Amino acid sequence: MAGPAQTVYDFSASLIDGRTLSLADFRGRVLLIVNTASKCGFTPQYAGLEDLFRAYKDRGLEVLGFPCNQFGAQEPGSAGEIGAFCENNYGVSFPIFAKIDVNGEYAHPLYRFLKGEKSGIFGTEAIKWNFTKFLVDREGKVVERYGPSTEPKSLTGAIEGLLANPA
Repeated sequence: MAGPAQTVYDFSASLIDGRTLSLADFRGRVLLIVNTASKCGFTPQYAGLEDLFRAYKDRGLEVLGFPCNQFGAQEPGSAGEIGAFCENNYGVSFPIFAKIDVNGEYAHPLYRFLKGEKSGIFGTEAIKWNFTKFLVDREGKVVERYGPSTEPKSLTGAIEGLLANPA
């Protein structure tokens, strides 16, 4: 019997186009994993996430977006609608995954792992809102958790620090 997952590389998720992608495909890269929504006050962060991705992808950063409709029903669209929204409004070129739950009985296993590795404010595990961010090092270990109000550009120093360490 296999033991519990040790890194994000032990998980797979479905992309918005339905293909399954193993996070092991990102081995050796720094990951910024974000639960997203199209109709949220924080939705303009898509632009900042895309800026980070474009600035650092050649140095080893991947941004992974996980749409979620658990907060104020702010991601009601279909996969096609979500994909078109991200591309048309924010020019998103980083991977967007199929809509998932991040909390509760049906929470995606990746998010169960992320929350267990880094709790939120006051030690709570539950994701509080859209655009909660998890920063993962090149070894697949969760380094930090940031709340929704943390602007993507404010993560530049932390990302550069992780990118400076070779895999």
